[in-house]
Amino acid sequence: MTKYIKAGSAMLKVLESWGVKRLYGLPGGSFNSIMAALYERRDSIDYIQGRHEEVGALAAAAEAKLTGRVGVCFGTAGPGATHLFNGLYDAMMDRAPVVALVGQVVSSSMNYDAFQELNENPMFADVSIYNRTVMNPQSLPHVVDEALRRAYERKSVAVVTIPVEYGLAEIPDLAYSSAGAYRQATVLPDEKDVAEAVKLIEAAERPVLFAGQGARGAGEDLLALSRHYSMPIVLSVPAKGLVADEEENFLGMAARLSTKPANEALAACDLIVFIGSDFPFARAFFPAEARFVQVDIESSKLGRRHQTDAAILGDAGETMRLMVKLGARKEPGPFFRACLENSRNWRKWQRSFEDRGDVPLRAEPIFKEINRIAEPGAIFVTDVGNSTILAVRLLNLNGRDQLFTTSGWFATMGYGVPGGIAAALEYPERQVFTLNGDGAFAMVMQDIITQVKYGLKVINVVFSNDSLGFIEAEQEDTGQDRFGVLLAGADMAKAGEAMGAKGFSVTRPEELPEVFDQAKRAEGPVVIDVKIDNKRPFPAEAMILDPEKYSAEEIEAFKKRYEVNQMPLLKELMAAI
Repeated sequence: MTKYIKAGSAMLKVLESWGVKRLYGLPGGSFNSIMAALYERRDSIDYIQGRHEEVGALAAAAEAKLTGRVGVCFGTAGPGATHLFNGLYDAMMDRAPVVALVGQVVSSSMNYDAFQELNENPMFADVSIYNRTVMNPQSLPHVVDEALRRAYERKSVAVVTIPVEYGLAEIPDLAYSSAGAYRQATVLPDEKDVAEAVKLIEAAERPVLFAGQGARGAGEDLLALSRHYSMPIVLSVPAKGLVADEEENFLGMAARLSTKPANEALAACDLIVFIGSDFPFARAFFPAEARFVQVDIESSKLGRRHQTDAAILGDAGETMRLMVKLGARKEPGPFFRACLENSRNWRKWQRSFEDRGDVPLRAEPIFKEINRIAEPGAIFVTDVGNSTILAVRLLNLNGRDQLFTTSGWFATMGYGVPGGIAAALEYPERQVFTLNGDGAFAMVMQDIITQVKYGLKVINVVFSNDSLGFIEAEQEDTGQDRFGVLLAGADMAKAGEAMGAKGFSVTRPEELPEVFDQAKRAEGPVVIDVKIDNKRPFPAEAMILDPEKYSAEEIEAFKKRYEVNQMPLLKELMAAI
């Protein structure tokens, strides 16, 4: 005798079979049938109530980035659906698998201009690789199963729109999931392609190794390749933590979210070994004349950012191990030694500000405390803006168990608090930090109440400078007047306290150690609002230090503004070797 099950519950069973642990969202009239299913299956899959659908979508994206497992979010018809876009575009552009379930009015009211009815498929066409409206209750679990397969295969967003009455309809209780059949393969490189790349590396005098998040899980291979051929390492921002920040061969990040030694090395190199990245600023920061070796698991990415001399389709780890095997070890040359000296000088210069007593505060004393209390398995969720620049430069990740995530390519403000929710839910035993500018924090700070609701141990640090500092710097660089970037100040710590978090407002550097000690001991969410000076971080992408390009007066003014000392240019270091 055929057994029956509500279509909404059958769909949730499919999600569970794929390892989905939770759904993020906010109920609405057109999603209530799925809410009923979530209640029915509350013992096997969690519903996480955010206070804004955007927060749910960003949390799903962050969960996918941190785990590699698909994140799931939902929104009701109309405004609930449109609120999802920021999180979905973040997932799409950072290659994170996410499934969005979208409510729709009852099928008999569709195309009648019903209340909150929108033609939702065209809305999601650009952000998704799979985008379907379910046509009958029986197909609901099948369509969601297909969405999961596509999201995993393409590491992107799949959207399923569900007319509200379908979730409650009875359908045969069958095996709808294909999760057990899903497979992922390791793409092995062609040895001839790798051998061609090795020739270029062996011939290069100034090679640089640039890796992205496609090399995740292969940090030891990256270090082995760097050491074997004496190539300094530069990472993309999303790849931070792939190697330890204190690693001698690591120069930092490139472009604007960058370090001086990384940008200088790229500008001077004659070869870039580009592994697992789709760096969108390559045209501006990679020399056109440099030779180029590219490794990627997607053929469509090869040659996309730079004219390529050796293209390798293959897994990053497998390729790097083969590169080491096929080539002779290279002794460190003048370029490599100068790059490492440049990096040592940069780190020494950054550390020189850690014990400063400036009021308002500098960022370095704050990060000194973050690094001090950070546990070996800590997770760092960085929002977008100057907070990102500061985090990539000043966080000292150990290159092993610590995790880092941000909104990389889409760069949406408001990523920090939602990412902290996802991190703390997925890893309740681990320490979680969110690092936020005051502009970004204000966009999503209502969901501190979500951290409180679920008892999440998250240390939310807010760098309050009463400005959209990143945009203020762009206005400066383009000769514009400063306009629209100054923010009304507020006590974010008291706002956090009003929602049930523990709040600390810090105005003096001597307050930092005790505040961060208390934050570490806290059993729930913490908001630390640190009032910092509205000083632009050192612009490594636009340094005024080269006497061949700038006057002595311009250089002196730049050094005075950014307190630059004992930090010679890379070419000066090379000349001295």
